[in-house]
Amino acid sequence: MSEKKPVTEFLAEATEIVEGLSRELVVLDEHRGEEPEPDRLNSIFRAAHSLKGLSSLFGHERITRLAHVLEDALDALRLGKVMADDALIDAFVDAVDALSGLLTMASRDESEGPAAERAVALAQHIESLLSQGPTPVEDPLKQLGLEPSVLHVLTEYEEHRLRENVKKGVTLYKVRAVFSLDDFDQRLTALTAALKAIAEVVSTLPSAQASDESHIGFDLLTACKQSAAELTRVLAPYGASHALISASTAPPRPRPSAPRPELGSSSELSLRSLAQTVRVDISRLDKLMAAVGDLLLTRSNIKRFAEGARAAGPGGLHPLWAQELAREARALERKLDDLQKGILEVRMVPLGQVFDRLARLVRRLLRESGKEIDFEISGGDVELDKLIVEDLSDPLMHLLRNAIDHGIETPEQRVAAGKSRRGRVRLYATSEGNHVKIEVGDDGAGLDEARIRDEALKRGLVTATKAPQMQRRELLNLVFLPGFSTRKQVSELSGRGVGLDVVKTNLQRLSGLIDIVSEPGQGTTFVLTLPLTLAIIRALVVQASGHTYAVPLNSVLEIVAVRPSELRTVEHRQMLSVRGQTVPFVRLSQLFKLPLVEVQQHYVVLVGLAQHRMGLAVDALLGQQDVVTKPLSARLRDVRGFAGATDLGDRRAVLVLDVPALVSEMMRPADAGMGNL
Repeated sequence: MSEKKPVTEFLAEATEIVEGLSRELVVLDEHRGEEPEPDRLNSIFRAAHSLKGLSSLFGHERITRLAHVLEDALDALRLGKVMADDALIDAFVDAVDALSGLLTMASRDESEGPAAERAVALAQHIESLLSQGPTPVEDPLKQLGLEPSVLHVLTEYEEHRLRENVKKGVTLYKVRAVFSLDDFDQRLTALTAALKAIAEVVSTLPSAQASDESHIGFDLLTACKQSAAELTRVLAPYGASHALISASTAPPRPRPSAPRPELGSSSELSLRSLAQTVRVDISRLDKLMAAVGDLLLTRSNIKRFAEGARAAGPGGLHPLWAQELAREARALERKLDDLQKGILEVRMVPLGQVFDRLARLVRRLLRESGKEIDFEISGGDVELDKLIVEDLSDPLMHLLRNAIDHGIETPEQRVAAGKSRRGRVRLYATSEGNHVKIEVGDDGAGLDEARIRDEALKRGLVTATKAPQMQRRELLNLVFLPGFSTRKQVSELSGRGVGLDVVKTNLQRLSGLIDIVSEPGQGTTFVLTLPLTLAIIRALVVQASGHTYAVPLNSVLEIVAVRPSELRTVEHRQMLSVRGQTVPFVRLSQLFKLPLVEVQQHYVVLVGLAQHRMGLAVDALLGQQDVVTKPLSARLRDVRGFAGATDLGDRRAVLVLDVPALVSEMMRPADAGMGNL
């Protein structure tokens, strides 16, 4: 444990740094051709420096080496020694990918592999780019006439920023402010924030001019594109003044003025750290959640005892004691609900963690595709369970890759079809109750239904009799079959007959659903529906042939009542129509070979997994309950159809249905039988 903990801590902190680098580089990548913002460059530089020091401390030499080279390149870019051209930005993006690969190697305790070789090659490539600097020119600092004492204390980076602003003709000011020693740090921080809203603060230097020993003065060298009047307005609350260093010699590019931040008084500011987060190993949260699940059973038993005591009458428990027991049971229920909700919230992380990584890779694919495509992201602040978020990277990447390669047409094809030259690929996320919806869409040509049908016939996936009778949704879902592809040529991006099968498999593992919305000539959208968490199960308790079962609610779409006369048979299989969509229908009793009970109507639990839907008929609905699923014994572990067992709180053990296994069994050909169920 003592050896494993430092490794875990290193990986956690290093991953945070690399994810921060990734987010900043996405913005840098989006603004290619523009001068990088100094604050952003500084932020990326500091992250590379921190990663270098951290990896060196833990002895990860390859990460240290690449982070060091990345730091040198960023420093050269900050100082104007190299230009932010496509080659350098591409190298930065590749470096972050390589660092992620090295961290994966570290987590597996691997020392050699493709990721290590790639990191070495990238470090050499970046070093070669650094050797190509700009041609030296006359130093523009000579135009400023700054005192030698000031020039002597400026850092190389501050000198560079002054030179860059002089070249652009930005007006430079020396802002002088004097503060009381009691609160100068807080007031200086507030003044700097106010200035940054309208200008670049190049350097902050102590000033020898102060009214008395109880005050301290500062000179802030500021490059301001706003008017002198606007600068005066911002400085007024701080009693600061400004003096001109160099006037603008070229017309500045227009820059919208950022809104002035709300600044409180010095008494409202605090020296406390803004960092309010701690790292928690998710396995610890799993243990806590399991403990909460056991307490939920205890709560159910106490509630049952309380209800029994109140119903016992005069011969039972004293009425006051029964009343107190019921009150405490309700209080315990509220506290447990709060505890469960709190643990779930701790497990939640924003989808932005995976969206940022995807954005970086997608922009590279866009350049490689040769197509003109705009990429839109929305909903990065939507939260999901950490474990679900981590497993989303691959399926989302496959869908985005397909949208770029298969979905969007070439500019010439789009113009010929009366569409704009530029296509659009979007990645959206929204929160809907206990689920999250993620949409990956494009405005391309849409799925070719005729080619899908022809390919299915060619591969023997459907019969010539059934193909014309297939509903549109059923036909589109064929694209999720292993190896299915209508692409005739293999490209560097996709077209290898893999991808959507991977998406389906990963979604099944996460108890998620996937739907396709496609219109010819208008595009295709894949809609993923995922539960907020898999940490604790809310179950629907049902009854079939006198047996009680629990159905995980994260797989339940809805419940409908259906008369037997409303069912129809298609190819020896009963089917149910729900709002125009036909889904397979089966009685749970029939699946488990139990005696069938005649009923006037079926309670149908509509369940779903990935792209499939099915109706599961039961005899009765007994309510909903939070359950803790316990694994079956070794003798029963291989029995399909059951995920485990649970206690409903009344000392009754019931089986928890394995919805993925049931759906997979129902999707088998009708003549294949029910397998081992």
